[in-house]
Amino acid sequence: MQGCRRMYGPFGGIDMINPMAERTWTPSDAELAESNPARLMRDRGFTTWEALHAWSISDREGYWTEMIERLGIRLRTAPERVLDLADGVTRPRWLPGARMNVADSCFSADPDSDAVVWRDEDGPLRRLSVADLNRLSSRVAAGLTDLGFGPGDGIAVDLPMTMESVAVYLGIVKAGAAVVSIADSFAPEEIATRLRISGAVGIVTGDVIRRGGRDLPLYGKVVAAAAPRAIVIPAGDALIVELRDGDLAWADFLPDRDDFEVVERAPDDIVNVLFSSGTTGDPKAIPWTQTTPIKCAADGHLHQDIRPGHVVAWPTNLGWMMGPWLIFATLINRGTIALYQGLPSGRSFCEFVQDTRVSMLGLVPSLVAGWRAAGATEGLDWSGIHVFSSTGEASRADDMAWLMAQAGGRPVIEYCGGTEIGGGYVTGTVVQPARPGAFSTPAAGLGVVLLDEDGRPADDGEVFLVPPSIGLSTTLLNRDHDEVYHAGAPRGPGGEILRRHGDRMERDADGCWRAMGRTDDTMNLGGIKVSSASIERVLDGAAGVAETAAIAVPGAGGGPERLVVFAVAGEKADLEPEALRAEFQSRIRERLNPLFKVAEVRLIAALPRTASNKVMRRVLRSECS
Repeated sequence: MQGCRRMYGPFGGIDMINPMAERTWTPSDAELAESNPARLMRDRGFTTWEALHAWSISDREGYWTEMIERLGIRLRTAPERVLDLADGVTRPRWLPGARMNVADSCFSADPDSDAVVWRDEDGPLRRLSVADLNRLSSRVAAGLTDLGFGPGDGIAVDLPMTMESVAVYLGIVKAGAAVVSIADSFAPEEIATRLRISGAVGIVTGDVIRRGGRDLPLYGKVVAAAAPRAIVIPAGDALIVELRDGDLAWADFLPDRDDFEVVERAPDDIVNVLFSSGTTGDPKAIPWTQTTPIKCAADGHLHQDIRPGHVVAWPTNLGWMMGPWLIFATLINRGTIALYQGLPSGRSFCEFVQDTRVSMLGLVPSLVAGWRAAGATEGLDWSGIHVFSSTGEASRADDMAWLMAQAGGRPVIEYCGGTEIGGGYVTGTVVQPARPGAFSTPAAGLGVVLLDEDGRPADDGEVFLVPPSIGLSTTLLNRDHDEVYHAGAPRGPGGEILRRHGDRMERDADGCWRAMGRTDDTMNLGGIKVSSASIERVLDGAAGVAETAAIAVPGAGGGPERLVVFAVAGEKADLEPEALRAEFQSRIRERLNPLFKVAEVRLIAALPRTASNKVMRRVLRSECS
């Protein structure tokens, strides 16, 4: 079997005697016969995953036609065809002539089955059926229409991941409007930036976020950001904040009727505006269209192997692409979303995974390290887990081997992609061996090439994607899309037009891929992308500081990235690194994102620069190695 082929131990699975050693999981006969990718392989006459993937990129129209049918995507008006390349591979038209609303495809499961299961911190387990979620999201859509919002309007969502936020998200989509994603951890300045870029005309938020017995402000930050008209959901039984004139409490907003007629849209109409930091200036505003959720669902179907009735948990937020991904990948595949209303880092979350019989548990690697160090899973029954999936940070192989052992040796599907992809570009499957901390295949429907600095194919190089694919962005709201992704990109080995992504990958002799970080100055802190420039803008105004350079360096043993700041003192300033670290942390917490932690501050006489005055971050990183 190809793809991460190396085997360890006499049975080809996790060595349960020594789970900390790197081990390769191998698929069972059941995975090779009953999984989603196995069924597609059998139906199409392929005997290996590699053959299926080759077909998915050589016959893109055929592949996406097949996936649209398998996923049960509902089209109210049939398209003229699935893919039109009249304007070239960088500007494909998917499903031209069709009319649709992708929310229709989220309610194909048994109406009485669970759409969402959730638990508040130390609270009872609660459930919402598919029929009830459909009704609640229709009430949201009707309420928005009553307020005068309509197709194409941007409605921001600044909420934790709750049952209500799922209903709000789908209600906005049903109304033909576009969700504007804002992370609930953002400071007012960052909220205001995203509202400005998107042109949002309304916002749905909460009064507070309840975590660990504390009430953390949410509505107050929205007001400080001068947000447009707000709909405010209480964290408890009633609101504990006083609303501005014109803002509405959730109970006053929701109408009684739930017979809303879903608004038909064109396939390239926007359903969601998400943000991904570049290396300078404002964050990139990336539109997801009506077809982007098909990419989410296709990845969940073939890579995470989400099946009808599977329970899917992934601690996330609608401000990050994995929030919308969770909604679409789970519901279109007729699964159940599992949401824990609290911090996922402790024992209580791990008990939630057990009690809800989670089938697919998604995570960021730093969570695994924390669970392992604290013994958070000790004595729990995670036998319901079919697969794990990991994204957002580089994985440590020993942590992932430990994680696999917690569920009796189930695989971790590593998943790396981007907001502008709508999902992953390199990942794994349950029909291939899975080595802890490694990827085994490019994602279905996507061609990926690695090129060295001279533009030649390499096994250690920069990632370039081969368009087209459903999910790949074709526009940006505040950038020139072609300049960002295509200008200056080399041609592929066969003369293909390539799309720049910016990651660096390494592929070994066994067919495994490993992430080697970014080639640009965007860093990934706790699973959230942020540019060096965004951090430096916040820090450079500190007293006595002339300029700064923020870099991310790998944690010990290849763990999550750590934020290190190099600072140049102003004239006659007397700075002390630890005091400066505390000052920088305070500024980041108040003006950017409290989830970003400054690990270290280093004072330096001058920043190393090129002849064109660009900071040489590689030199700074080498000083941290």
